Amino acid sequence: MNTTFTEPAKKHLGQNFLHERGEIDKIVQAVDPQPGDAIVEIGPGQGALTFPLLRKHGALTAIEFDRDLHAPLQAAARAHGTLRLIEGDVLGVDFTALAAEMAPAGGQIRLVGNLPYNLSSPILFHALDHAAAVRDMHFMLQKEVVERMAAGPGSKVYGRLSVMLQAYCAVTPLFIVPPGAFRPAPKVDSAVVRLVPKPPAQVEVADHRTFANVVRAAFGQRRKTLRNALNGVADTARIEAAGLRADARAEQVEVAGFVRLANLLAGG
Repeated sequence: MNTTFTEPAKKHLGQNFLHERGEIDKIVQAVDPQPGDAIVEIGPGQGALTFPLLRKHGALTAIEFDRDLHAPLQAAARAHGTLRLIEGDVLGVDFTALAAEMAPAGGQIRLVGNLPYNLSSPILFHALDHAAAVRDMHFMLQKEVVERMAAGPGSKVYGRLSVMLQAYCAVTPLFIVPPGAFRPAPKVDSAVVRLVPKPPAQVEVADHRTFANVVRAAFGQRRKTLRNALNGVADTARIEAAGLRADARAEQVEVAGFVRLANLLAGG
């Protein structure tokens, strides 16, 4: 049963509503909701993904910024399951507190969503801040963003996003979604990606803030060598002590190299 509605997309909110049934089914299959899962959808929009997830799982929490969508979402959701809506900006939602509420006794939430193109990176970094409370994430983003997320050293698109995400998560691109699957159709391809946070014992970063500062500085001016890009953050002796070449550029350094340097700096 298709009970999506046709509230017009708002360009200033970066809304592109998914409507292609085949692509929606592929996303639901990738998420594979199981009994007892605490699923949180970011930006349900017109419910294209929300309602199939509800039919499969029975209950869902969704975070929606656009208050004009709340009443029609709630009304349409009743035919499929129990929808709890949180109104507001996802960047202001404490995922750790939400996990404690939805999945007590140390449980975790599962994040799902068609992320607005203009907010995808901030949302990813926000989720990363709460990685210990998140079991996995299935997001649809611009294809080029997914390529950056999964890129390895030496790639032209390997950068801050690649390093920060891969230090804390396993990143797996799943499939491409064409523009025609959305209304209105964007001018770029989209892609679905799975992120699985590493268990805390497997995260080798000693201090998150130091690591984030090192990675940000290193990629702040991509054409510069580490010696110059990290001026004021790490001197040549520290860079080389971490097993890195001071004349290398950030895009040549693997994730583990940034972790070693940040840990060295964090240790004094």
